[in-house]
Formats: sequence, structure tokens, C-alpha cells
Amino acid sequence: MIPAPTVNLILETARVEDIVGDYLTLKRRGASFVACCPFHNEKTPSFYVTPSKGIFKCFGCGKAGSAVGFVMEMEHCSYSEALKLIAKRYNIEVKEKEETAEELAARQRTESLMIVSEFACRFFMDRLKSGEGRDIGYNYFKSRSLEDETIERFSLGWAPSGKTELVDAAIKAGYKLEYLLEAGLAVRREDGSVVDKFRERVMFPIHSVSGRVVAFSGRTLHSDNPAKYVNSPETPIYVKSRNLLGIYFAKAEMARQNDCILVEGNVDMVMMHQLGITNVVASCGTSLTVEQIRLIRRHSPENVTIMYDGDSAGIHAALRGIGLILREGMNVKVVLLPPGEDPDSFARSHSRDQVLEFIRTNSEDFISFKTRLLSEEAGKDPLKRANLINDIADTIADIPDPVKRTVYVEDCANRFGIDSRLLFTRISRTRRELQEEQRKERIREARWQENGLPLPPDTPVSARVEKNPADNFPVDNKILAPAEKDLLEFILTHGRDALEFESDSAFYTVEPITVFEFIRGTLDEDGTSFANTVYRRVYEAYRQLYDASVEQEAIIRTLLNSSDRLIADVTAQLSTKRYQLTVKNFEKALTTTSSWLAVYVPRTLTRYGERRLQDRIDRLRASLPTLDSGAQMEALKELKRMQSIKTEIKKQYGKNL
Repeated sequence: MIPAPTVNLILETARVEDIVGDYLTLKRRGASFVACCPFHNEKTPSFYVTPSKGIFKCFGCGKAGSAVGFVMEMEHCSYSEALKLIAKRYNIEVKEKEETAEELAARQRTESLMIVSEFACRFFMDRLKSGEGRDIGYNYFKSRSLEDETIERFSLGWAPSGKTELVDAAIKAGYKLEYLLEAGLAVRREDGSVVDKFRERVMFPIHSVSGRVVAFSGRTLHSDNPAKYVNSPETPIYVKSRNLLGIYFAKAEMARQNDCILVEGNVDMVMMHQLGITNVVASCGTSLTVEQIRLIRRHSPENVTIMYDGDSAGIHAALRGIGLILREGMNVKVVLLPPGEDPDSFARSHSRDQVLEFIRTNSEDFISFKTRLLSEEAGKDPLKRANLINDIADTIADIPDPVKRTVYVEDCANRFGIDSRLLFTRISRTRRELQEEQRKERIREARWQENGLPLPPDTPVSARVEKNPADNFPVDNKILAPAEKDLLEFILTHGRDALEFESDSAFYTVEPITVFEFIRGTLDEDGTSFANTVYRRVYEAYRQLYDASVEQEAIIRTLLNSSDRLIADVTAQLSTKRYQLTVKNFEKALTTTSSWLAVYVPRTLTRYGERRLQDRIDRLRASLPTLDSGAQMEALKELKRMQSIKTEIKKQYGKNL
């Protein structure tokens, strides 16, 4: 447990723009920063970071919170662990009571898996320094011209040949076998025995964006082993399609260069970094995925350079990647190396400046790349030539930006000497087909979810984005929830603001009164409290801080950083939205915030009263079949009275409710 003074120091030190900026490329916009949201797929930034309030907010998917909440979302970790990560970032020492290895492993599963993965990383690094690790693994790295500093920086290691060396060392250190199995570091055989997954391989750790070890890629040094690379299986902390080898080391330079160089191999990536070209990532032994492209875009929002081998496999991988990158609204160029070369060998035989110059002079856009690649095969054959043009047109159709599409259409038309209108016709048809397929896919996904079924395993991650949490909090009473949410939003945004009533107003008061005092007084006078637990908890937490004379900004900051994450989430949602003053409202002499509040706070309370009345009417109607004749008569009289009151309220306020 982290002591309270340390927690307060972490929260006071943390700057939300620093924390979010470690994960995303932020661009200043006025007093805020913007970026494409990391929690859902978007091409136009709707993710805002506001330093003055210490919050982030996505106006697309609704995610919002403080620096702590952001780290929890990105790292899928607990509140306590998020505090530790932030403390580490600011070099704040966190002293906790000493934990045994068993207590450490008993913490939440995700953290336990990361801890055991980091133990394995240290184990592999240690084994590289002596015995067979030094004789075989270290010598292999040196034969590939990797320097000691590079080996250390990327935490490269050696998995020994013994069947259970890692398992034995981990258990001896106090780590549970179940976590070794779940992290993919060990496997259980049919006979029940457990052995190490990685044996007699050089090891490449796979890091998360924040630098934590989440998986491994192991390369055999035996030429007769068909499994050249063995990678960690998917686990709760590692999904292959969403990770990129080297992203932690490349993200800062990717942002500076506004470009990401994508290579295929582990050693390719490491060697390019050693050469001094550090905006390079590799695709973790998988074909390039949409999720990986979106991960790149968070740090390099515009450009990707594909630098694959010049052989057939590399060419086909580049062709496949082009369409995926274009669909995400990014620019893509392709650099094919000379025959027989890969980024590793090319980097070893050339200087940094030579490699950069080669990339600069040999980068091709996709039209040039496909034209050069396929023209020789097409020759003068009219049919093959037509197929080539159609293939390029279909690739242009992947581009979401209509201006870019038009530019590429003109370029293609000029290259092949054809009427651009023919290309536009083809592209329009292709885009309609694509949009129709996407529409059908959305319908299928909606039907799955409506029936309470989990989405199919192959559903894209973008389709799994949660609904806006502000509209998706668990509520006990749906009738009262909207009005209670509105009242709570007034409290969280204007709780200590004063109300200015006209002297002849029905709500006139001699003494100044704040928004919270007015709402609380009305609720107390009626002897009521919020019916929905989620809103009542936030209300009570706010009330305690208000009564302790804590300032409004400090109250919000405390609630945002609450260890009760439901309170933090609700606060994040409702404290970052404000009612908009329309021209019509302004014409009604709402010239100040106070006078505006003096109209809308009472009106919202009236609507809340009307909703409570409707709730009682519904409950009374539902009870009628269970009552005897005498009780039914009394209930009907009460119903008539309440209906009359409701009608009067509607008549007085009409559409203003």
C-alpha cells in the first residue's frame, strides 16, 4: 500500500500533458492539446488534453479522466500500479511495506504476468553472460555486429537448452507456476509435466509502449530447425496484432520525424537503431495488421515507409501493407532493398548517412511501386495492362481523403494515358462496395451485441470500442437517471458558482447561494436523494469535500484521482462537458454565467421533480393489480391527483422542461 503523503505527492507532481505525451503525439490547440484518440479509431483528432484542468477527454468515444486514469487505461493496470508508473516517470520514490514473492504474485493477474515476464527478461539477460549463453548466444549477436550497448539497451538474452531452467529459477524465486504458464513462458505437456517454452534460442523481449516487457520472440541458431522464430502466445498482456517490436524505443523519434520506418525482422529493427536510425519498428513476426498501423499513427500520424526485403516474400508483404496503411488515412512509401539484402545486412555494410540517402532516393509512392513492379509482367498485353490499371485504381479507392484520391487519379491517368473519368467511375464503384460491406458488418456486430453475445473473435478491435461511458453507467432508475445526471453535471462544473436571481423571482434569496447549496437545499427540503447509486456516490463524495471548504478545482481533482474508479469515471465525464449558450438563450438576457445558472438550475430541479412524479405514477400503476378493491380506489385517486400536478407542471413549463 502506498502511503497517503506519497500518493498526494504523485498526484500533485503529475502533469496530464506529460503523461499522455509519453504515449501520444500531442499538438497544441489554444490552451489545450489534441491528438487522435488511442481508445478508438479516428482520423480527425477529437482527443483533448487540458493542462489547466488536469484532464483528458475524447469527444468521439467519451473516454475521459486524469493522468492516473489514462495510465490505467493504456497499461490495463490497477490504480496503485498506475501511481507507481507515474512516480517512476517523475523519479518519486515509493516506499511500501516489503512484500514476499508470493504476495507480489497474488496481486492482480495483469500485474503478475508483467512481473513474471520482467523476471524472465532478467533471467535471459543473465544467461547470455556466461556458459552456453556467452559461447553461443552472445557470439551470435557479435557475429551480427551488435554492440554491447545495443544488447543491453534492448535487453537481449539467451534461453538455455535445459528443459526447465526458467521454470525452476522462477519457482525458486517465489513466482507461481500458474503465471509462468499464463504468460506463455512455460507449457504443460500431455503427461502433465511443465517445461520452458523457449529453449536454446536468442531472445528478443517485446516491450509495451511504456517500456514494460509483455512478451518474447526467440530465434533458433540451428539451421535445421524449421521454427526459426518462436513467439509468445497471446496473453492478457500481449495481443500480437496490437504490438510492434521496438515501439517503446522508436516512438519519440517517430513523432519528431513524422515518419515510421517499418521492417520485418527483429535484428533488422535492432541494427537500424544501432546505426542511429531510431524511428524503426518491426511487426512482431506477424503480417501487418490494422491495429499495428493505428499504433503507429498515434506516434507518427501521417507517414509510413515500408522497408522490406527485395525478395518475393518482401514484395508481397509490402503490397498487402499498402492498402491497410492507406485506409487509415496515412501516406505510404515503399523502399525495396537490392536483391540479397535485408535492412540488417544493408545497415551493417553502410553508414547512417548512406542508408538515409538510399531511403530518400529510392522511396516510391504506391503507384510508382506497383507500376514498376507489374509493368514488366503486363508487357504489351492489353488485358494484363487493364488489370494493372484496375489494381491501382482499387488501391486509390482505399484512400479516405477525396483530395488525395483526386491527385492520385490524375497521376495514374497521366502515367497510363487514359481518361481520368474512367478511373473515377471504377473508384466510386469500389468505394460503394466497400462501404456496403462495412455497413453489413456493423449490422452483424449490432445483432450479436443486441442478443447479448460476445463479438466474434475476428471482429476488428475498432468495433469493440465501448459506448460513451457517460451514457453507459449502470443505473438503478432509468426514469430519474437523465435528470440526476444533469444536476450532478451542474454541481461538478458550477458547484461553487453563485446564483443571481431577480428580486421578484420566485427563487429570490437575501443571502447569496451557490449552485450546490441550492440543489442540496431543494433535495433536503423534499426529503429525497439521488435514486441511482452511481450518481449518489459522486454526490456524497462531493458533499463531504464541499463541507470541508475544499475549493471547486481541488474537489474535482480529488474526485478525478479517487481510488474509487467509478467516482473518477463519472467525474471525468460530467466535469468536462458544459451546457452551450445558444443565441436564443442569450437574447433572453442571459448575460452572465450566474444569471444563466439561475434559470437552468431551477429548471433542471423542476424537471427532476416531474421525473420523480412520473416514477411514482409508474410504480403506483404497476402495483394496482396486487391491491384489493378498497386500496385500488385510493390508489386511483392518488394517481388522478399526481396526473393533475404533472399536467400543471407541463402547462407551466412546456418545452422548457
